[in-house]
Amino acid sequence: MKKRGIEMLKKLYRYMTDFLILAAFLIEYEYIWRTKLNVLLQRDFEGKGNLMMIVVYLLTTILLFLVLGGFQIGNFNKENVLLSQSLAVIVGNCIQVVLTILMVGSIYHIKTIVASLVILTVANLLVIFILTTILMKLYTVIFPPYRMIQVYGSYENNLRDKMNARADKYQIIEQISIEEEMARILEKLENYDAVLLNDIPNEKRNKILKYCFEKDIRVYFTPKISDIMVKGSEELNLFDTPLYLQRNLGLNIIEKVIKRFFDIVFSTIMIVLTSPIMLITAVCIKVNDGGPVFFTQERCTINRKIFKIYKFRSMIVDAEVDGKSKPAGDGDDRITKVGKIIRATRIDELPQLFNILKGEMSLIGPRPERIEHVDKYCEAVPEFAYRLKVKGGLTGYAQVYGKYNTTAYDKLKLDLIYIENYSLFLDLKILFMTLKVVFMRESTEGFTEEAIDKIKNSK
Repeated sequence: MKKRGIEMLKKLYRYMTDFLILAAFLIEYEYIWRTKLNVLLQRDFEGKGNLMMIVVYLLTTILLFLVLGGFQIGNFNKENVLLSQSLAVIVGNCIQVVLTILMVGSIYHIKTIVASLVILTVANLLVIFILTTILMKLYTVIFPPYRMIQVYGSYENNLRDKMNARADKYQIIEQISIEEEMARILEKLENYDAVLLNDIPNEKRNKILKYCFEKDIRVYFTPKISDIMVKGSEELNLFDTPLYLQRNLGLNIIEKVIKRFFDIVFSTIMIVLTSPIMLITAVCIKVNDGGPVFFTQERCTINRKIFKIYKFRSMIVDAEVDGKSKPAGDGDDRITKVGKIIRATRIDELPQLFNILKGEMSLIGPRPERIEHVDKYCEAVPEFAYRLKVKGGLTGYAQVYGKYNTTAYDKLKLDLIYIENYSLFLDLKILFMTLKVVFMRESTEGFTEEAIDKIKNSK
């Protein structure tokens, strides 16, 4: 009961922080709307009209916070939460600029509208950096990290290090092998707030899960491929026996049509909007070393179809002169000065908008891999081929929740989560999350030497 009480207090604290931040935003917006924007209308809004604008602003902010992770105080680290909230505010206020201009209906007031909402954005950001920082610090003081025990299997990974990197949330005190006596393992679990099950056999994992359910012990575990597939199943209530249905047909015809329509519209708009950026990038690459502007490479997409992917060249000419694949590592001297900038900001990927327009790629989907990588990954992890059930994408689930050097097995899991849970809303969420990832340093990390060796030696 004590554990349940603590979790309830955490939830209440998060609700309180969400309320305080939103309340501060609404006070700021109400002031800007009442004193700067409402007076620009041909006929000022009164009671219900003003209330409608506040509700629209509130709903827009809540939706963007949900999509970008702005309500994750206590879950994400401080930098992640601040970035999520900042992007939500900027995007939300840009939407307000467009809505207000359309409502006012006069180009003469555009300068006033933009200036007013810039002031609002600055005020919102001040609230975020002051209030969120204080509330997150207070959270760590009130709620210490979970004291945890890890039960590990034979597969070596760095999950424990990843968990311990969030010292504000997790503290793995002890670890024990799943090969130990089950009675001894279960006895140890009750001494901790939570348990981490790190890639252990299904039969033993299920026994521990049931025990923890009975004892109210919090459990974190790495999902198997089959777990992800089951989670994407449809629940059928045909009779008094629970039944799950796994269709295994991929996207249906309506989803494919909607996705393709969205790809065409979005890629066309983005090609027009980013054409100045692409032109400047092309000039910079040419001036830097006189080499070719574009880099093409054969990649695998749906059903193992091969196509040529377009990118701005970010490495020296003949970076792989021997024809062998060598992924970019940290501090790779083959990356040019211009390349460092366009890789960090993802500008090098912009030419793939033409791949999307041609129908070779989709905006959202598993990242298309090099042919030799697919062969090696599939040899080491046969299930890696499952991600080829949908068209490759410019960005995807693995790109927003993983890193450049995420292992093949973890990439597969992330991409399968997308495939099994596809929806237009998920595509839109990933699209917004991609904006956030551009500003996250860790998302652009290259392969370490160890990871490169693992790829080379995969058999």
